[in-house]
Amino acid sequence: MIKVVIADNHPIVRLGIRNVLSTAADFELIDDVGTTSELFQSLKKSTPDVVLLELDIPEINGIATIRKIKQEFPEVKVLIYSGQSEDVYALSTIRAGAFGYLSKTADLDYIVAALKKVNEGKMFITNELAQRLAFDEGTQKPRRFFRKLSTREVEVLKMLASGKRNKEVAQGLNLNEKTVSTYKARLMKKLNVDNLVDLLQQAKALELY
Repeated sequence: MIKVVIADNHPIVRLGIRNVLSTAADFELIDDVGTTSELFQSLKKSTPDVVLLELDIPEINGIATIRKIKQEFPEVKVLIYSGQSEDVYALSTIRAGAFGYLSKTADLDYIVAALKKVNEGKMFITNELAQRLAFDEGTQKPRRFFRKLSTREVEVLKMLASGKRNKEVAQGLNLNEKTVSTYKARLMKKLNVDNLVDLLQQAKALELY
């Protein structure tokens, strides 16, 4: 049996995944949670094979959550199931330790296939995503800028784009404020802007809103 924990802040999504897994063979749903604090409480009680994680789950930044799981529960595999753009976030989550990225726009059948593949220790990405990662389309200039950014820079940019102040970014990513300021300066240089307003416009172009 493949033991699964669902971590998503939308009850209807958790219910839907529950229903999908209840009709599939070889799955045991251990728990479903809506926040990262609930997730780590659950992981301390019972260790699943796979955590199906929404990138925008409340409290701790999604990529930071992946790293924390990898550090504290290295035997647990993480599959991202998110409404966020695949071609913007998939590489960052995989670099952080996720075993795959599945968009919520994908067919429901993908959930079962993805969980099985990740449980076997294999990476899962859709064919569409694989093609987008393989080819840098000339019309997608913002994506080329994005690929210059490190995983941590993407995390900082996303939190700034969501309206977080330096102090809140620092707390969310376990950094100090001076380091956040340094990342902000790097982002401005890499994205070729000289003020915060233009930086946030670039974040919008990168679909970080």
